[in-house]
Amino acid sequence: MKMNTLICTEPGLLEYAEMPTPVYSAGNTILRIRRIGLCGTDLHAFEGTQPYFSYPRILGHELAAEIVQTDNDDFAAGEAVTFIPYFNCGSCIACRNEKPNCCSAMQVCGVHVNGGMAEYLSVPSYSLVKSQGLNEEELALTEPLAIAAHAVRRAGIQKDEFVLVIGAGPIGLGIIEFARLAGAHVIVVDVNEVRLQFCKDVLNVKHAVNAIAGNVTEQLLQITNGDMPAVVIDATGNLKAINNAFQYMAHGARYVLVGLQKEEISFSHPEFHKREATLMSSRNATRADFEYVISSIKNGDVNPLRFITHRVSFNRLAAEFPSYLKPATGVIKAMVEMK
Repeated sequence: MKMNTLICTEPGLLEYAEMPTPVYSAGNTILRIRRIGLCGTDLHAFEGTQPYFSYPRILGHELAAEIVQTDNDDFAAGEAVTFIPYFNCGSCIACRNEKPNCCSAMQVCGVHVNGGMAEYLSVPSYSLVKSQGLNEEELALTEPLAIAAHAVRRAGIQKDEFVLVIGAGPIGLGIIEFARLAGAHVIVVDVNEVRLQFCKDVLNVKHAVNAIAGNVTEQLLQITNGDMPAVVIDATGNLKAINNAFQYMAHGARYVLVGLQKEEISFSHPEFHKREATLMSSRNATRADFEYVISSIKNGDVNPLRFITHRVSFNRLAAEFPSYLKPATGVIKAMVEMK
């Protein structure tokens, strides 16, 4: 039996191809894909700028699906699910310390192994996540929101702290939402005025700063009454933005890197040292983050459907995909609809 897939064969090229439908095996679950959220990882892979990546690859890891066959006794055929797409070894030091999100032998679906831009997908049965009544689009957006929730948890945000979020893409928007839930005063910086306006109009962000329209440091000093942000979170993966943000930290601040790029970061050691600053990365998410996100959606604390600006059928995706890299298209989150 064959299924239709969409393969990124090399940077800048997506091709449909028939492949064998995955065969059920013990320890794995066969999923029928229903929705696919497009994320920065997919776009960067298409551009050729995604680290830890090789071609050809079937992209896609923000998924809503229906179970076809499983050996997980907590789930049943026909059940709507999402899944945790970071397949971990279970035995390395990170896994032993309950940090499977940064497993030393990590296999991320759609990055290291083929992903969900296909009619069917086989995933480890331990990775399944119950829908708890969420609809297909909400389920597909659970994973990027879990990335955001994990970053906010890493930052240890305290009530009334000023939190600077750099990058107003889908991950940045999620970080804004969960930082708000943590009681923070959120500031967002981006170069895209449309996205900054979205933050103000839709997410009620009071402080939205255009990084190319005026001195960012001066604006941050004014907003924070001279203190600068206690937490800085980068969600751009842009080297210049990452390096510039070291100067935006308050004394005693925490800087969390969520966005990923290929080069070496650099900063002034004296300036970093005198602040007794903390630099940390935030990779992927844990099951606890997924559960927190689903609970937040169910409770109405977060509405991810507001992020969807474009919808496309799977058979039109290859043609439409290149346009999503163009700022003029105005994409915040594109959702792929399977038959």
